[in-house]
Amino acid sequence: MKIKPEFDLIPEDGWRKKIYEVVYLSNTKAGKTFDIFLLALILISTVLLMVETIPIINLKYRTEFYYAEFFITLIFTIEYILRIICVKDREEYIFSPLGVIDFLSIIPFYISLFFPVWHFVAIIRMLRMLRIFRIFNLADYMHDGRFIVSALKHSSRKIYIFLLFMVVFIVLIGSLMYVVEGGKNGFSSIPQSVYWAVVTITTVGYGDISPATPLGKMLSIIVMLCGYSIIAVPTGIVTSEFRKQKKNNFNCKRCGNDDNDENARFCKICGEKII
Repeated sequence: MKIKPEFDLIPEDGWRKKIYEVVYLSNTKAGKTFDIFLLALILISTVLLMVETIPIINLKYRTEFYYAEFFITLIFTIEYILRIICVKDREEYIFSPLGVIDFLSIIPFYISLFFPVWHFVAIIRMLRMLRIFRIFNLADYMHDGRFIVSALKHSSRKIYIFLLFMVVFIVLIGSLMYVVEGGKNGFSSIPQSVYWAVVTITTVGYGDISPATPLGKMLSIIVMLCGYSIIAVPTGIVTSEFRKQKKNNFNCKRCGNDDNDENARFCKICGEKII
């Protein structure tokens, strides 16, 4: 059987290769069963971690939570060791992004055993949810994420200028509201007024601070209307750059053909690999 490796580290025939087919592949019955088992453990672990933060439930079932987490962490530890054992180049897996995630998802529990003060570090266990990318073979499509990264990188200068403008605008609005309200109605200081300006211009509107004077209400209306239009600016900048990146990406570097489909992997004219 021809095997498609995850890290191109398929071991030689033997017990290591059998383990590899189970823990790394999903096109076998044993591999699918193992993936389903891991998915169930990840979901259970995530639910337990969230429920554990509820004080009443945690006090009542603290022991049960501890043993459940101990069992789940032990399973993930065994799986992590098996992944290291059954590959040729172990460093390739250990220092790969998925390998680092696997390590970080189990180490907090062992740290909390020796340093109870580090109990809150256990929240890192939530990284186990990222392992779902491996289970559903989504890692093969992660390269598409470079479009977003590239779009953010190329539009960063425009976004920085926009953020600088926003900081100046918010400080001015907050200071003006402090003067208009006369330091009353919750606007006791300029920082407090700036907080109100941020909450209002982002259309969050907690309602803990609100103007009472007619001029203050009028100013708040203007800020709210500005907020709706301002929020769309960075989205438009990134979207525009993203479309440029997508368009440029599907141009063939060999023959220059720019009429390739968005889901194309090879040029329709010369067959050159595009992605």
